[in-house]
Amino acid sequence: MKPDRSSLSKVLESANVRIEPFAAHHVEPLRTACAEDQEIWKIYPVNMIGEDFDKAMAAFHSLENWVRFALVDLKQDRLVGTSNYINPDAFGVVEIGGTYIAPSVRGTGFNKVMKTLMIDHAYACGFTKIEFRVDTRNERSMAAVLKLGTKQEGVLRQNRVTWTGYRRDTAVFGLLQNEWAG
Repeated sequence: MKPDRSSLSKVLESANVRIEPFAAHHVEPLRTACAEDQEIWKIYPVNMIGEDFDKAMAAFHSLENWVRFALVDLKQDRLVGTSNYINPDAFGVVEIGGTYIAPSVRGTGFNKVMKTLMIDHAYACGFTKIEFRVDTRNERSMAAVLKLGTKQEGVLRQNRVTWTGYRRDTAVFGLLQNEWAG
């Protein structure tokens, strides 16, 4: 099956998680969700709080090879974050990244359900490998992607400069379709 990028943008839902294609009405609820964790942004590539939020949103809208989503916690009936399919290619590889999840749903299983929905959907669209790229300082995110069954494939040394000017190292994780236990 040939990968179908056009099918990636779809509402996905399971348990208490709904993933919706990102739209203008998601901007202000995302601003609120991002403001719930003032510290995490120090290790993210972009800053999504304060005056930097609007600049980051404008930059995201200019990215043509991203399929953007809003993450909704159905228990709370509110937007709690964002995630994306990044650079889906003709060879069957797509990255899941640019993910932020508000503290209120961390540790509740929300991330596992959300990532499972996105992984299953990408495979159903013909992709055969999912990648995750994580700042090596973000131990919580690295542990979360390893729990999904990914394999760490290496570290890209100082490959990105964050909004703070820090030259980050990026750990790369991969999950082949035949390795996915779901």
